[in-house]
Amino acid sequence: MSATTTVGPWRMRRLGIVMEPDPADPREAGGVLNPAATRGPDGQLYLLPRLVAAGNYSRIGLARVLFNRRGTPVGVERLGVVLEPHAPYELNPDTGGGVEDARITYIAGRRLYVMTYTAFGSAGPRIAAAVSRDLTHWRRLGMVHFAPHYGIDLSGQANKDAVLFPEPVRAPDGRPALALIHRPAFPAAFAERVRLLHVPLEQGLHRPSM
Repeated sequence: MSATTTVGPWRMRRLGIVMEPDPADPREAGGVLNPAATRGPDGQLYLLPRLVAAGNYSRIGLARVLFNRRGTPVGVERLGVVLEPHAPYELNPDTGGGVEDARITYIAGRRLYVMTYTAFGSAGPRIAAAVSRDLTHWRRLGMVHFAPHYGIDLSGQANKDAVLFPEPVRAPDGRPALALIHRPAFPAAFAERVRLLHVPLEQGLHRPSM
């Protein structure tokens, strides 16, 4: 397979592995994956990966990307853990807890980084948010709450992979608003949709979708 892929006007070139688990660090025994990527206040490129320990206990780390003289990323400098399961909605009795799959948006008008991430609490995966000005110190905002969607309480469904748009968009009522892409697990809501809306099975929501 070619290392370069062309789709429409875009070309993607695979550069190889930038960060892999450190076998000496038990916090990474289960892998390092699904990183957010953003420029820091210093202009450097940073990753915020999910660090998976034994038993699927997950933290969010911070690493600075290292480049060679040609400007190709070749590795990372690990800078520690910036978010660890602590809040009640991040803890569960099965794995101990999890904060996973960070997505970072820089809101230039506020000079603020917003992290949306998966909080793996007792109720299952839910979307939570935190804010920072330096990528190192984060203040939790709590769970993200959703209005009902066709009668389904999205706040009660498994949900992951949320990310905010960096610029305001026009809301349905015409006001500027921040837009959020997310991935609710609609199969978990399937029976509730049928019960509430009396929708025939073939018209139900069949799989997690953005």
